[in-house]
Amino acid sequence: MTALPPELGHLDLRRVGTTLSAESRPGTGTPVLIVPGVMADASTWRPVVEAIDLPNPVVTLNRRGRAPSGPLGAGYSVGVEVEDLRHVIDTLGDVHLFGWSYGALIALETALGCDRVRSLIAYEPVGRPFAPEVVAPLHDAVAAGDLDRAVALVNTDVSGFNDEYVAQLRRSPVWAVLRPLAAPLADELAAINAHRPTLDRYRELDLPVTLILGARNDGNAPYGTAFARFAEALPQANVVRLAGQGHLAHVEAPADLAREIRAAVLLADAVRSDVK
Repeated sequence: MTALPPELGHLDLRRVGTTLSAESRPGTGTPVLIVPGVMADASTWRPVVEAIDLPNPVVTLNRRGRAPSGPLGAGYSVGVEVEDLRHVIDTLGDVHLFGWSYGALIALETALGCDRVRSLIAYEPVGRPFAPEVVAPLHDAVAAGDLDRAVALVNTDVSGFNDEYVAQLRRSPVWAVLRPLAAPLADELAAINAHRPTLDRYRELDLPVTLILGARNDGNAPYGTAFARFAEALPQANVVRLAGQGHLAHVEAPADLAREIRAAVLLADAVRSDVK
């Protein structure tokens, strides 16, 4: 875990059986709650948080498996993540909810029946089947303590990057950040593949929904094809294609992604004002 910048605060969100933590940017108004996916934690989302041009507080969750939050624990599942997120929302009150990748799946499932979610923004949600053939090799790598192998596997066999990309990544400072984030990865992928998203209920979401797709992934597996299933289940959603981006916009274009988050929050607030 990297040192916390002075403009960010730390939140302990205690829950029975574990500890959940988050980073918090102060502000006024309804908080924007960010839920990262796999291979990410609150620190990796700081560039986006810094670029969100809103007065609102911004809270970035460290999901289970990310220090200083507790481990995944026995019986880990998407359902456990949903209950964690509901606990966080109960603690914070009304939120604008943003989720990325696995975090977007968790956010969508949480929003069903949760009247404290004012708006929902989902960047490339994933769902089953999602690289099920990689779960066993990842388990083996993590069990052997070979986190380098785990990081390489998720980049090549899940995300589809080539060996040259992985070699460059290995030489960069980012590799040391990714290694501990790979430790819970096999169990997280197993949870995604064990969970059946309630796609048939997403039309019931009576709140502003924005789906964001990195334009480079449009129609391409695994992220573009997964996105298409969620977009079909959410005909009411505003679909945004982020030009020039793939799955890692929070790393490669944080200001562009922050701009879309800002636009979605402002649109949701405008819709709410019109309803009143």
